[in-house]
Amino acid sequence: MKIIIEENYEKMSRVTANILIGKMHQQKRVNLAITAGSTPVKMYEYLVTDTKNKAYFDNVHYYNFDEIPFKQRRGYGVTMTNLNNLFFKPAEIPESQIHPLDENNYKTQDKRIEQDGGLDLILLGIGSDGHYCGNLPGTTKFEDLTSHVREDATENMKDILLSEVGGDEHERPNFYVTMGPKSVMQAKEIVLFATGKKKAAIIQRAFFGPITNEVPASLLQTHPNLTIVLDQDAASELY
Repeated sequence: MKIIIEENYEKMSRVTANILIGKMHQQKRVNLAITAGSTPVKMYEYLVTDTKNKAYFDNVHYYNFDEIPFKQRRGYGVTMTNLNNLFFKPAEIPESQIHPLDENNYKTQDKRIEQDGGLDLILLGIGSDGHYCGNLPGTTKFEDLTSHVREDATENMKDILLSEVGGDEHERPNFYVTMGPKSVMQAKEIVLFATGKKKAAIIQRAFFGPITNEVPASLLQTHPNLTIVLDQDAASELY
């Protein structure tokens, strides 16, 4: 496990973008699973500049690792909509290089990635409860591959799903799909990044505490090629 601590959010985001760009510069197909959410916003600003109109990155293929479908709306769900707005669309990534996970193909996700050569890198965030991807406490176990998680998996799951669709009850689904812990651990490299004091406690607990399903991200301690990128606030309980 390698930990990189940068001065602030902007520098942390730049370092994370650099790691991804470094991975892209290979004379072979490169498969990346990337995260949406608020933490990567600045990183994607850098990545758009770094990749847009660069034909030599046509070897890079992108995967989302979870998806929350809208109940009525057609097309992309929450995750892919965010990734499209943050990165794919502004960077003009061709559709042929984007491989969405959704409620229709989740059962074949692991086999599909295996047939594509496996994930070279998966970029993760971490929730204050220790979740990554859609692996919230009480939803999946360490041995699970890509999974279908129902709204009754936890007491507050309905509220979580409602929040994810912007509070629109008409669009709240009764499930989501996610790559499970076993799926994530099969990636050749994992990069996890976090910002702010609100993430400091869980960073310390997840990566320097016991490995337990109650803190899903604690499993990542055991990955042979894990890099954690933090700003000083997120790292403040490591000192």
